[in-house]
Amino acid sequence: MRILKNNKFEIDMCNGSVMDKLISFSLPLMLSGILQLMFNAVDIIIVGRFTGSQALAAVGSTTALINVFTNLFIGISLGSNVLAARFYASGKAKEMSETVHTSILFALISGIVMAIAGLLFSRLALELMGTPSDVISQSSLYMRIYFLGMPFFMLYNYGAAILRAIGDTKRPLFFLIISGLLNAGLNLFLVIVFHLGVAGVAIATIISQMVSCILVIRCLCRSEGIYQLHFSELTLKTAYLKQIFQVGIPAGIQSTVINFSNVLLQSSVNSFGSVAMAGYTAANNIFGFLYVAVNSITQACMSFTSQNYGVGKYKRMDRILADCMILTVGISLVLGCGSYIFAPEILKIYTSSPEVIQCGTEILAYTTATYFLCGLMDLFPGPMRGMGYSAVPMILSIIGTVGTRIVWIFGLFPHHRTLSFLFISYPASWLLSIVMQVICLYFVRKRVYPAKP
Repeated sequence: MRILKNNKFEIDMCNGSVMDKLISFSLPLMLSGILQLMFNAVDIIIVGRFTGSQALAAVGSTTALINVFTNLFIGISLGSNVLAARFYASGKAKEMSETVHTSILFALISGIVMAIAGLLFSRLALELMGTPSDVISQSSLYMRIYFLGMPFFMLYNYGAAILRAIGDTKRPLFFLIISGLLNAGLNLFLVIVFHLGVAGVAIATIISQMVSCILVIRCLCRSEGIYQLHFSELTLKTAYLKQIFQVGIPAGIQSTVINFSNVLLQSSVNSFGSVAMAGYTAANNIFGFLYVAVNSITQACMSFTSQNYGVGKYKRMDRILADCMILTVGISLVLGCGSYIFAPEILKIYTSSPEVIQCGTEILAYTTATYFLCGLMDLFPGPMRGMGYSAVPMILSIIGTVGTRIVWIFGLFPHHRTLSFLFISYPASWLLSIVMQVICLYFVRKRVYPAKP
């Protein structure tokens, strides 16, 4: 029996109009991602302005590598989201509670594992990437301090995934605003006043992550719904962990491997020197704003599909996908074309160096106006994950995105060594992936949807 909602933060995904609820769900999630990147941009801006271009390159050169370490476990949180949404929609209180407690304990364990891995292997990984000798010490220091906060980072993300499963994207936004403002203030204090450089930025990040973690865990503990968290009931239930992994591990592997291709790309950028690295750092931060905007629609599509799949509303699932496609293309075209047109002006926020701005503008020329392709590529696996199919979309994304970029970087790029040619690989890989994902979604629908009379 469906459990009635009595919480103003929850959204009924299974009844009523679709588009307005998708917007209500996606907008706080989009703002959360944008604010997170704005706070990260504050890190980069403060380091670049008050410590120098080497420190800016040191922080920027770790981004793709940190994502390789973290995205597998963040991807697994999507499995928690899908499973919790399904149990919540169908009113299965016991299953929902055990999913919550299994997810939170797994988040804590994986955070500790990642902290240890970051401390031990950061320097080695940076060396394998070909990080220049003039920035590798600062890059290594930043990564080692940053990874100490991984338990807080993971607990926040898994806690937020549980809240998204029941339609609550507003409270994670509030928590992020609080922790982000704290992060910005600590950056200014530790970098400008105490002159701690990249170490100050990393310490500020850890403290802010701890605050956001405490807020989301407190929210789950104080809730009165079937997703309430009790520390005494934390456990790893194999049955639920298996279902979480079934959706989450392919999503995590997909994200990790795609970010590995970004590491290869970073290595190619590194070969142009620290000026190009700084330009890529600033451009990549702008690129991130586009990603979180369209990815919020993908998250909405996955959560809405999962709840409606749990109660067997297949027609509504089609309406959800159609509306999400409209939102994805519209948002990505507006933001992407705006970034393309105003690229030099936006890049001036990050740096005053004309050479760095020129490199960043060159990179953005091929990755912004075409970004609607990336949005659609990111969207189509969403409904498939919501229905419990995650492995095949993972394989296709790896073939389409990573395969294309590897061929480009190692086969074509050595003969055309320019930043422009390097980044044409982005829209080329997106387009190939879209074609394969659409074909895959067609067959998943045929398998899942009930046969018509």
